[in-house]
Amino acid sequence: MTSCSCRFPFVSAAIVVLVGLASFAWAEKKYGPGVTDTEIKIGQTYPYSGPISSYATIARTQLAYFEKINAEGGMNGRKIRLISLDDGYQPPKTVEQTRKLVEDDQVLLLFQSLGTPTVTAIQKYVNARKVPTLFIASGASRWGDYKGSP
Repeated sequence: MTSCSCRFPFVSAAIVVLVGLASFAWAEKKYGPGVTDTEIKIGQTYPYSGPISSYATIARTQLAYFEKINAEGGMNGRKIRLISLDDGYQPPKTVEQTRKLVEDDQVLLLFQSLGTPTVTAIQKYVNARKVPTLFIASGASRWGDYKGSP
């Protein structure tokens, strides 16, 4: 009789743990900002206007490529939505547009933003917000220094 009563608390605890774990399986999936079961939002700023607007061809090509990927079913069933905003290659405008991408559009990451002065202007902000900035289009060696310029 004693052996049964000693096991009861352990069996009860095991059942509570299993029920708790099972509830996680039925719970709603949660992802980071910009990610759902069907979509991944990424952002960038590019000079669609201003003195180096000829570089906007690169961003337009990237937009077209992501449209192609999406037309073919996306990545693992998720559409990739690239939100590309004009910064005119002006650092203050880059800051403004980046804040919009991060705070309003809630992108997962920034992708291939153009220019050392513009990306330098947003570096502290995106680091503080923990927003990855991938494939920076710049010739500056500072972006290869992950410790000094995370």
